[in-house]
Amino acid sequence: MFGLGWLEVGLIALAAVVLFGPKKLPELGASLGKSLRGFKDELQGDSEEEPTED
Repeated sequence: MFGLGWLEVGLIALAAVVLFGPKKLPELGASLGKSLRGFKDELQGDSEEEPTED
């Protein structure tokens, strides 16, 4: 996983809890997931679109 061990992942998670608080993390995770899903869909959509005439 990007060359990170469990210790590094745990430290990043702990830093996120300290910075944003436990109540804000689910909202941030959902927002990040939607953003990544939209980005992925746009990347896939660009290759599937047919060229349009201007």
